[in-house]
Amino acid sequence: MKNFLILTAAALAFATPATAGNPVTLRMDTTDADGRITLGDLFDGVSGPAANLMVGQRLGPTAVLDAGQVQVMAHRAGFDWNNANGVRRIIVREGADNGGVSQGGAPGARPTAARGNVEVLAYARGIATGEVLQPEDLIWVKMAGAPFDAPRDADAMIGMVAKRPLREGAAAQSHDVSAAQVIKTGELITVTYEDDGISLSLQGKAMTNAAAGEIFTVQNTLSKKIIQAVATGPGAAVVGPQAQALQARSQPVRFAAR
Repeated sequence: MKNFLILTAAALAFATPATAGNPVTLRMDTTDADGRITLGDLFDGVSGPAANLMVGQRLGPTAVLDAGQVQVMAHRAGFDWNNANGVRRIIVREGADNGGVSQGGAPGARPTAARGNVEVLAYARGIATGEVLQPEDLIWVKMAGAPFDAPRDADAMIGMVAKRPLREGAAAQSHDVSAAQVIKTGELITVTYEDDGISLSLQGKAMTNAAAGEIFTVQNTLSKKIIQAVATGPGAAVVGPQAQALQARSQPVRFAAR
């Protein structure tokens, strides 16, 4: 489950005009060891007291932070993250604490690997076919380039099902996954029509598989006519105005995630 960003307004007192505008980049591996997520845990280029500025808490194996809020807090602390790739969520895993680490090769600094120029979602472990992706299965890394269908947001992958084995460390791609199927071919389902207080239902036979929100083919078990319906959940689908409303809501989200 996602553990969302817990803002601590008092921590903004660490902000100092002296470092205003200093550019920073999201770390290859965003981790923390003690549950206190700091700017130093998230970004390369943060130094001084601001590196220990707490921006959230991790209450479980992972935390999912709102990138916009993190960006605002970094800016108030005097650091600019341009977020050129439009990241909306930052996934922080349990691991080594990066907070307060010196930068630029100073004594005591942790060695860092050569970084690419693009922030890309990657798989934190090997994923088997049919597994549902969880927040802890994804990390942001730096690569020289991104796949053509690389998701811009972790939300586009979390809860989706792997269509094939996915290798640990590989860049995530939208075509790696699909929505979980709630309708299976040959299954008997209930199709509902509702409009202006009128409610009708019929029993149908699914002619294809479908995920929630997808259009699929149904055969009326009485008339044998073939109709198009939108899946809403296990064994359930809708037609008419409800189906049109579901499609209107889901289409922009799907395209924005690609």
